[in-house]
Amino acid sequence: MEMRNLKNGKISLLGFGLMRLPCKTGFGEVDIDKGIEMVDYALAHGVNYFDTAWMYHEGNSERFAGEALSRHDRSAFFLADKMPLVSVSAEEDVERIFNEQLKKCRTDYFDFYLLHNINQAHFKTMETFAVYEKLKAKQERGLIKHLGFSFHERPELMRQVIGRYDWDFAQIQLNYVDWELQQAGTLYEMLAQKNIPVNIMEPVRGGALANLPDEAAALFKAANPAASPASWALRYAASLPGVQVVLSGMSTLEQVQDNVETMSAFTLLTDDERGVIEAVLNAYRKAATVPCTSCRYCMDCPSGVEIPKNLAVYNNYSAHAESNPMAGMIFEMEYSLFKEEERAANCVECGECKTRCPQHIDIPRWLKTISGLHEQFVKA
Repeated sequence: MEMRNLKNGKISLLGFGLMRLPCKTGFGEVDIDKGIEMVDYALAHGVNYFDTAWMYHEGNSERFAGEALSRHDRSAFFLADKMPLVSVSAEEDVERIFNEQLKKCRTDYFDFYLLHNINQAHFKTMETFAVYEKLKAKQERGLIKHLGFSFHERPELMRQVIGRYDWDFAQIQLNYVDWELQQAGTLYEMLAQKNIPVNIMEPVRGGALANLPDEAAALFKAANPAASPASWALRYAASLPGVQVVLSGMSTLEQVQDNVETMSAFTLLTDDERGVIEAVLNAYRKAATVPCTSCRYCMDCPSGVEIPKNLAVYNNYSAHAESNPMAGMIFEMEYSLFKEEERAANCVECGECKTRCPQHIDIPRWLKTISGLHEQFVKA
């Protein structure tokens, strides 16, 4: 496993994000046995960084982390958790949430701890309730080893966040699509200028860059038949100087195995390979896909719409509509499996989801498009 140096040890370049674990029936019901098998495989093959959060899997990711990781020596892994600023409405919430997280994760300290998803509203919360200062005090007591933040916002806010406070690391969404689309390149350069180590999330864009449109996938296949599209995306992120961890939210053992193989035989991208990625990016842009990572920050919908599922089905259709004459039928089949209340047609355009989306997606507009596509196929 490719490793990066820390002051107190070595950290695996591949990090295991515990936000897309295998589930049984609902998103909150983690399949413990399958999840533990994945964690054990990762640990056995050199992965030692595990990332969880308060709201992942409807609050059950931290519990899973506690159950899966407490079976191993505490010194064998680094555990990252996050303060959910969206859940902080009083000063005492910081202490209450942090203590509950320690209990759920079955640990006495966090190796890495982040202020979660700093945006304009959350930055105000952070300053109003002195959240940074409270967590800094915990760091001085040894309850936090490295204090950082995660960020999906614009460079203007990043400038304030890194200008007013000292950080041990920062976590940003970065991949070859978002380098320009979400200004990830600008954010990365800002952190590099301040010598702030970077943790990367969404290198495969919630799985979208593992399931590419046919034209884009063919370009990768021609360049290296043995390499998966996901491996290209991981190497793109991991090849940047100053990156200490690339997180992958893995859902199957096969994904763990593929990612471990990529980072165990890690090589920096060559100039020729960067040219291939540029060609893939151009092909990807041709497909009218929604830039959704299935992070589920938009949920729950007041009208019951299962937003990420609707967008995922639409993206699958868009990615293959030109090359697969059966794409429309597949879309209809997948859409018909939704419960009635989960369907895009139930959107009342309240806009609540739009305000919560880290990708700044106009979700109501896309749901209207999906509903219209369904009606089009029904009439046909």
